[in-house]
Amino acid sequence: MTDTDSLAQIAASLARIAETLAAVAPQRPAPTAPLEEAEAYHWDAAEGRLRAVPKVSRVPLDLLRGIGDVTEILLDNTLHFARGHGANNALLWGARGMGKSSLVKAIHAHVNGLGEAGLHRLVLIEINREDIESLPTLMRLIGHDAARCIIFCDDLSFDKDEASYKSLKTILDGGLEGRPENVLFYATSNRRHLMPRDMIDNERATAINPGEAVEEKVSLSDRFGLWLGFHNCDQPTFLAMVRGYCDHYGLAIDDATLFARAIEWSQTRGSRSGRVAIQLVRQLAGEQGKTV
Repeated sequence: MTDTDSLAQIAASLARIAETLAAVAPQRPAPTAPLEEAEAYHWDAAEGRLRAVPKVSRVPLDLLRGIGDVTEILLDNTLHFARGHGANNALLWGARGMGKSSLVKAIHAHVNGLGEAGLHRLVLIEINREDIESLPTLMRLIGHDAARCIIFCDDLSFDKDEASYKSLKTILDGGLEGRPENVLFYATSNRRHLMPRDMIDNERATAINPGEAVEEKVSLSDRFGLWLGFHNCDQPTFLAMVRGYCDHYGLAIDDATLFARAIEWSQTRGSRSGRVAIQLVRQLAGEQGKTV
């Protein structure tokens, strides 16, 4: 056998190996682009693609009660963004069940439904808190799309020893690439600074310069231009929420009976909020043989 024959056999063997590896390698699905299939998507970080959400779970904007000033601020910010003007990332923080994520979804639908001349189409993209480190990949994917995109992370917070918040700071504001002009980031959290209080206190206690340690932790929330606080509602507001939901879903029940049920319902749960209100309305709808 000549050297030429040996080299030919080696080349053929390598070609067969390459073909085999290509056949068994997992195929990565192509990302969904442009964003024309739906108005909302979920970011699948493991597969590096956007999955369309055919129907978003949300309520109409006018059904959200007790958060009037916050609604107006976030709506104005979103309208500025849809018009191609300056707008800020937003952190919606505060009491649980008071409509933080509901407001984001409702405003997205409201703005897209306005039909105003000059408004860009808005796409809502949900990202899981665990996938925050994949944000740069997502932003590069959508950064040149014709639509304007709101990346939405519900219940964003960080626990002790987590370091992914550092990458989020750079992504939001300050990185070399910067945030694409057609992208905004909206997040909800029960914590104003996205970190547990004991985590910040521990950093203060153990650091050589306590002030610098605290600054490192709270500077993440500073990257959000808007801080919108949500607080527990009083009883009249809670009763107005319940009445509004019942009217919207066509539930026949008089005020006296409804309010007595609502007060009892809230007392058994130890809180008054929009979430508690809609839970009661689902119960009432079931009793009347209707769906909500």
